[in-house]
Amino acid sequence: MIFEIATITVKAGEEAAFESGVARAVPLFRRAHGCQSLHLERSIEEPDRYRLVVGWATVEDHTIGFRNSPDFAAWRALVADRFAAAPAVEHMKIVVDGFDGRT
Repeated sequence: MIFEIATITVKAGEEAAFESGVARAVPLFRRAHGCQSLHLERSIEEPDRYRLVVGWATVEDHTIGFRNSPDFAAWRALVADRFAAAPAVEHMKIVVDGFDGRT
C-alpha cells in the first residue's frame, strides 16, 4: 500500500465546514478502485492545517483512476472552496514499521 499525503491549509473560520466536507466525501473514496483507507489529521499547533492520508493499492489508483473520475470532481466540490492555498500532495510508502506484528 502507498499513502497519498495531502497537506491542506484551510481559510480561517472554515475548519468545521472543511471537516464536514471531508466526512461527506468518505463514500466517494470508499468506492474508488484501490482505495484502502482514509483519515484526516488536524494540527494541534496550527489548527488551520490538516493532513489527509489516503491509502491506495497503487499510485496509479490515485493519480489516474481516482483523479480522472467523476468522484474526484465531486470531492473537490465539497472542499476546494475551503482551501487557503493549493494542497501539497505526495505519495509515500512505509519502509520501517517498528510496531508491525506486535502483540
